[in-house]
Amino acid sequence: MKSIYRFAGIALVSLAVTGCGFWGDDGEEIKPSPLVSFDAEKKVDVLWSVSVGSGAGNKFNQFQPAIDGEMIFAADKDGTVVAVNRTSGKKLWQVELEIAIVGGVGAGFGKVAVAGEEGEVIVLSAEDGSELWRDNVRTEVTAAAQFNRDIAVFQLINGKVIAFDASTGSRAWTYDSQVPRLTLRGTSSPIVASDVTFAGFASGKLVALDNAKGTAIWENRVALPQGRSELERMVDIDGRPLLVDGMLYVTSYQGRLVAINPFRAQVVWAQDVSSYRSLAAGFGNIYVSEEDDAVQAFDRSSSASVWRQAKLENREISAPAVLDSTVAVADYEGYIHFMSQTDGRFVARYQVDSSGVYGDMISKDDVLYVLGNSGRLAALQLQ
Repeated sequence: MKSIYRFAGIALVSLAVTGCGFWGDDGEEIKPSPLVSFDAEKKVDVLWSVSVGSGAGNKFNQFQPAIDGEMIFAADKDGTVVAVNRTSGKKLWQVELEIAIVGGVGAGFGKVAVAGEEGEVIVLSAEDGSELWRDNVRTEVTAAAQFNRDIAVFQLINGKVIAFDASTGSRAWTYDSQVPRLTLRGTSSPIVASDVTFAGFASGKLVALDNAKGTAIWENRVALPQGRSELERMVDIDGRPLLVDGMLYVTSYQGRLVAINPFRAQVVWAQDVSSYRSLAAGFGNIYVSEEDDAVQAFDRSSSASVWRQAKLENREISAPAVLDSTVAVADYEGYIHFMSQTDGRFVARYQVDSSGVYGDMISKDDVLYVLGNSGRLAALQLQ
């Protein structure tokens, strides 16, 4: 159960953190793995970087940017939201919402969404940052909102999923799930398609919701709670599900990586793995950042393990992101580690922010976009 003590954003758990290490079950301080030496095969170029604001703060919130068209959006803890041209790095607009923001930015269909720690949800125009509407859901929203043409969907830490009319802000529907007594802090961000929303919950269930009514079309248990204590029985789905070529992939903490046929609600394959991060796909593989900070590649078709890179243990790595022929993760010191998608060997490393990177990175058109904890948004490319 090392990750309970490692991940300082987990709720309802007493933490004992010292320096850059943490305490294990036996009371001994566990140190992050040192950086390994390797012969770099690729060079990292910084295309541009801009300041977003004061950064993520000290609450371990996982701020992440969002892309809509040719624009990328990011926010800081104090309510600053910026829009940047993702090619040139030119800042297009900046607004000050004067609320404490706790999660990532959601963007799509010309709209941008953020959420505050007091339950405020605010939707802005992607064009100029003007406020379109706001509401209050009375609890934290740590996951980025998701859009389709008609609705904006927010997943709350209390187990609810709320859909709003994306244009007017009127509430369309609410889905309520049961939350276990002990959970990881945070929630998965849903996938919102045209007719259905896929949402993962702290109970270890993945649910398909009808976008017209918010009713459950089907539900599938990704992980079954096991063990005698509440800690041992935690099976949260905190990483966003991944939809690739008509197949859903989702992983859970202390649970499994599962491939699900969404049309039949059928589990195609499953592998035992523990993760609270989102997934990435490339080269016919699914990439997982495990709870102990190993990175593992699974074959999408057969579920076989293709490779496992264990030399980042306890470095508090991010979710994986695919860039060119590599898969990248960021760590608590702000290093980005690039591994070959073929065999997991290290091919490049770059420190983007000495304050670290908590949030997920985004890859688009062979460019990796990273928001560091200090509030710097950077665009990177491999040569």
